Amino acid sequence: MSVLSLEIAKYLMRVAEQKAKELSIAEVIAIVDEGGNLLAFQRMDDAKLGSISIAQDKAWTALALRVPTANLAKAARPDGESFGINTTNHGRVVILGGGVPITWNGKIIGGIGVSGSTSANDVIVANAAIEAFEALPHARIGRS
Repeated sequence: MSVLSLEIAKYLMRVAEQKAKELSIAEVIAIVDEGGNLLAFQRMDDAKLGSISIAQDKAWTALALRVPTANLAKAARPDGESFGINTTNHGRVVILGGGVPITWNGKIIGGIGVSGSTSANDVIVANAAIEAFEALPHARIGRS
């Protein structure tokens, strides 16, 4: 079974941070492993304190629900098929963009969550890390 290694998580954090700097924004970035446990975390200088838990919960939500968090906003509206989903799991489900599952070989092995700017910017930063992950050679993925 493949797992997301700390080495890879640190690399993804660097990619996400670089993208945030390109956009001139300060972000909080969190990566969880396939069990939803925090694997890597950083708060850029001047990033909002409130974004600390939001980034972690975006990463967890993307993993737990197997979907980018940006996809949940419409479904969670009062007329949506998943209205109220953000009140489940002790309020941990986040319906703002910036959480993306990390997938390898057809299996979700983690999640990344980015918070601190607009949802659109958070998505851009998270997707930069995902694109970098997808470009990595398979040999760099840890094995358990």
